[in-house]
Amino acid sequence: MIKKELLEKLAKVAVKIGANVQKNQLVGIMGPTGSYELVREITKQAYEAGAKKVIVVWRDEYIKRYGYEYQSLENLKEVPTWSVDQIQYIVDQGGCIINVNSPTSDFLKDVDKNKIQAVSKASAEVMHFFSEYIMSSKAQWTIICAPNKIWAKKVFPNLNEDDAVEALWDAILKASRVNDNTDSLKEWNKHIQEIVNRNKILNDYKFDRLILKNKLGTNIELKLVEEHNWVGGRSQTTNNVYFNPNIPTEENFTMIHRDGVNGKVYATKPMSFQGKTVNEFWLEFKDGVVIDYDAKQNKEVLESIINTDEGSKHLGEIALINFDSPVSNLDIVFYNTMFDENSSCHMSLGRATPLSIKDGHKMELNELKAKGYNHSAVQADFMFGSPDLSIIGITKTDEEIKIFSNGNFTI
Repeated sequence: MIKKELLEKLAKVAVKIGANVQKNQLVGIMGPTGSYELVREITKQAYEAGAKKVIVVWRDEYIKRYGYEYQSLENLKEVPTWSVDQIQYIVDQGGCIINVNSPTSDFLKDVDKNKIQAVSKASAEVMHFFSEYIMSSKAQWTIICAPNKIWAKKVFPNLNEDDAVEALWDAILKASRVNDNTDSLKEWNKHIQEIVNRNKILNDYKFDRLILKNKLGTNIELKLVEEHNWVGGRSQTTNNVYFNPNIPTEENFTMIHRDGVNGKVYATKPMSFQGKTVNEFWLEFKDGVVIDYDAKQNKEVLESIINTDEGSKHLGEIALINFDSPVSNLDIVFYNTMFDENSSCHMSLGRATPLSIKDGHKMELNELKAKGYNHSAVQADFMFGSPDLSIIGITKTDEEIKIFSNGNFTI
């Protein structure tokens, strides 16, 4: 079991570094029932930071699974109005969001994928206002992780359940810069500033496109949108409050032009999506659209992502991360996008983030689309970083700048 002192430190990181809870602000916590101790500590820390009210929205993967097993497709697609009203209340109050993620990897692997896809689509439609609230950073939001027995056994199959949970807690804390001997808040502020400094370097080049290659077979050209904005390390709300969306975070990311992708990219880590794992896959693009793909494990899940809607056939973002990083150096496959994406460069199928284009948070959807923004109900990140990855940035004057060599930043 995690020590009380470390649980408190992690909760403080979530509240003060992640969400940066403001005095007299409402806080919405999305929490799994199995992580109740962490949710309680986050609630306490939020009130100590000055929150006027904390609302916890609980979820339970077992209850979700029973719903898939016993309910009809039509019943599953119906989203109760009270659940929408609860989230609408948080949005109307300008509440910040802290999401405690505790995935149960492959827990839904034998559930009818048509049911999962239909529920996801129905929820995305009625909760569109919430995804726009988050993605446009109308208020602060952050995601942290906590282990559970199912996830822990997936990551550490050779350990018994209790030891696996302990090992996963240890890995999560190390990746999240939480330990007994350092000031976690101070360490985080230093780390964030380093990422912000690199954002400035990348933005100053004003790249037109990127060319990515490695020995695995990745050979792809990505056009970036005009006035793209490299962000990461921290974000800023429309009310000019800084926050950090992901704990941990290692990435500098920006927006890909939805129609400007050509070539092939190979994933280097498994992708977890809605409780299922896609492994050893590749995607081929022409003029921004997926024209071919394959996977050795759960190809049908990859297919369902790509066919969710028109936007899911395109890329939204690219994120760059040193192969030599704290998460990567743990040498663990977490089977969880939150962590695996921070151990590797990655791209996203589907929705982009408006903040990764200049003044994007002020634009209407049609304005964003005119700039090359990709809109979708999904945002599925997949990892392509490798120790031999090369990335060349091409400026508008066709100058070639070496951004990555041997898997790491060179600028």
